[in-house]
Amino acid sequence: MALMLFSDFGATDLYVGQVEAVLDRYAPGVRVINLLNEAPAFDVKASAHLLAALASRVPRGHVFIAVVDPGVGTRRSGLVARIDGRTFVGPDNGLFSVLWHRSAMRSVWRIADHPQGVSVSFHGRDVFAPMAAAVASGEFPNENVKQIPAPEVLLPGEDLAEIIYLDHYGNAFTGLRGQDLPEARELCLVGMRIPHARVFGDAPPGKAFWYVNSLGLVEVAMPAANAATTLGLRVGQSVQWAA
Repeated sequence: MALMLFSDFGATDLYVGQVEAVLDRYAPGVRVINLLNEAPAFDVKASAHLLAALASRVPRGHVFIAVVDPGVGTRRSGLVARIDGRTFVGPDNGLFSVLWHRSAMRSVWRIADHPQGVSVSFHGRDVFAPMAAAVASGEFPNENVKQIPAPEVLLPGEDLAEIIYLDHYGNAFTGLRGQDLPEARELCLVGMRIPHARVFGDAPPGKAFWYVNSLGLVEVAMPAANAATTLGLRVGQSVQWAA
């Protein structure tokens, strides 16, 4: 078992190390894997689709601490959710919605009120990390959780026809899953009709194309070029299939 960290904390900021220190304190010897700490900042909707795609590639039995939490410090609850043999710890703000909707094997617990001394701005460190460590150490369920029927906040679980992530190459991940798509379809984005190519080497130099990436999502890219910079792409832009 490993602890998987998914967040919008930023890979070079001071937050990830603090979470790792808490995990090491409460679950010494459990491996921590930084799955992604550059999730779209504050964007729960895009991050919910990205988390679902990443989690599907991780073996069952692992524990995820997932924090994209613009409502930290408000009355929103924290959750522990078991979905398809994986456990997710994080805020009840819709972040686990896509995972929840796409699974029939699911159960969820609400984390109890937070004790004194918890930072109102860093529940990832003070609430979710200790709970994730308890799960990884086999100390769950415990007196700090109560089972509930479903998360309080559930966003739609259908594919999302938007850009959800830009990697450092400038490739644009969408929230569209790529199974069973006809390759002749064109994708409409920023006023362009973008054709399909199976791999980067099949696309003409300097021309945008779409393909199904390693997470099974439709992605827009350019051979040896930055599609995001060239085309002016950003997270949240709409995409649609050409008629």
